[in-house]
Amino acid sequence: MKVEKKKNDVTKKENNQKKKSGKKNDATKVEKKNIKKDDVTKIEDSKKKKKVSILTILCALADFVALTLFFVVYGPFDNFKNWWITTALETGHHKYFANVLYSDAEIERIAKESVIVETSDDTNTSEITFDNTDTNNYESAYEEQILKRDKDAIYKLITIDEKDYNGYMVVIYDPARISLYTSSKIKSGGQGMLQMAKEAKAKVAINASGFSHVGSALIPHGTVIKNGKIASVGRRNTHGGGLIGFTKNHVLMLSSGSAESAIKKGMYNAMTFGPFLIVNGKATNAKGNGADANRTAIAQRKDGIVLFLVIDGRGANGSKGISYQEMITLFQKYNAYNAANLDGGGSSILVIDNKIVNNPRGYGYAGDRYLPNAWIVR
Repeated sequence: MKVEKKKNDVTKKENNQKKKSGKKNDATKVEKKNIKKDDVTKIEDSKKKKKVSILTILCALADFVALTLFFVVYGPFDNFKNWWITTALETGHHKYFANVLYSDAEIERIAKESVIVETSDDTNTSEITFDNTDTNNYESAYEEQILKRDKDAIYKLITIDEKDYNGYMVVIYDPARISLYTSSKIKSGGQGMLQMAKEAKAKVAINASGFSHVGSALIPHGTVIKNGKIASVGRRNTHGGGLIGFTKNHVLMLSSGSAESAIKKGMYNAMTFGPFLIVNGKATNAKGNGADANRTAIAQRKDGIVLFLVIDGRGANGSKGISYQEMITLFQKYNAYNAANLDGGGSSILVIDNKIVNNPRGYGYAGDRYLPNAWIVR
């Protein structure tokens, strides 16, 4: 009996210990659950703080960007303002861009400050001598670039690579090879420069006239003269300058007078654009410089050598484009005696041996463009 009683006591003790152990385990489990809940709560609080922190940073950055843009667009410095307005005003189809950011009064103010003061003189054609013999004696590196050439070379391509702009200059040694070519499809939308150059069998081609769409036709701005006669008259030219062309004797002639007057003075093939950059060795006063843009220009030296200039812009190959004053300075380095700006922007295209050499870029497009005419070298 005593033995059984002891066994029962032992069993009761063991059961009590198990109950205590069970309670401890339960308490431990509860504590662990509470710890896990606390950890989860801490993690969630941490995530919320991070979200708030990131949102705060993003909002601060957005405010900073907005304030910076506002300062750039409407601040006291006119650099961006000049660039935006003058670029918009020089485009053929996107002048309304200027009004996106600025009032009419502000646009008028900037436009007045970006004036091109041209001479009213016509080209003195008697100053062109047509003597461009390579004497191997060069007054400058630019002169060497022009005169040093392969024997019987028709043209030479010079790469222009300045700090803010790049492009090409084509040196044409025999101006008798130059002519104004009109697209055979001018009444049905014109042709791409590549197609036009192939059709004309041109070794070199650059764009010439600005243009308007009139129905299905592509009409050059201003007046076009072909073979000493008025070939077409289109919308008024608004870029200054006037008639740009060649006499029968292959002299580059610039005339701000009427087409009839220019023809009487010897103009044989010409188109209208501008501004004139250099006339009879005298540079135009490019007040405000004009916008940096893709540009095409034509020039002639006293020795008869003709220069085709095509500069890329709008970020093509890192080129921001060139201003009128920069073009004048560049032409002066190469001793241009007469020089004029041609149509530019997305129309600035240089084709050599049936390949587009530069990087044409317009608003929302790049590459070849349908045009009404071109200056070509055969």
